[in-house]
Amino acid sequence: MSPTQTKNQATADPTAPDTLAIDLRTAVMRTSRRLRVEATGEIITPGQYTVLALLNGSGPSTLRALAESEHVQAPSMTRIVNALAEQGFVTRSANPDDGRQVRVDITGAGRTVLEEARGQRTAWLAQRVAGLSEEDRLTLSRAARIMQEMSGK
Repeated sequence: MSPTQTKNQATADPTAPDTLAIDLRTAVMRTSRRLRVEATGEIITPGQYTVLALLNGSGPSTLRALAESEHVQAPSMTRIVNALAEQGFVTRSANPDDGRQVRVDITGAGRTVLEEARGQRTAWLAQRVAGLSEEDRLTLSRAARIMQEMSGK
């Protein structure tokens, strides 16, 4: 039993919705943290990775919209974007709809570093999955589909 589990959790039905929710939340958070740390390395930080992924998926954005998406204050997002711009991973330009705002867009170099980081994340996770039994891999495959369906609701 882990230090965070109570005696009730340890003896509870592992398939009970509340117990399973706690176990899933913990596993997803730990895995997410490890993926963020393992795959960003020295080139970009986890926060920079997320901004590049947002820009790559949604297209150009304002600093304010990026800050809101990431639930950070504008000065924090400005620092992240400044660092990315210094490395040539994003560009800044005047927003065509409102010249007072700055529009941020990902560059080709930004896409390249994003793909490299994604590849590192995939490789890290694939290495761990490869060490599992076929039965466990089948279980994880089914769990991944279920979790994707749940998160889409």
